Amino acid sequence: MSTRAIVLKSIITCPFCQFQQTETMPLDSCQYFYECEKCRETLKPLKGDCCVFCSYGTVACPPIQQNKPCC
Repeated sequence: MSTRAIVLKSIITCPFCQFQQTETMPLDSCQYFYECEKCRETLKPLKGDCCVFCSYGTVACPPIQQNKPCC
């Protein structure tokens, strides 16, 4: 059985202004709020997602990558 490495970097794309920012995801918690550096809008997860990385990032959060429940 091979173990897949957890990806800790994700590019968040703001749905309001399309600004993209690379962020490091926390291993031990979900990030529910995120403020866009450009337009200052506060992003929250979309319905059914556990965090902003799952909704707006290029990579799902670490717990989801490991097939574990998120927060």
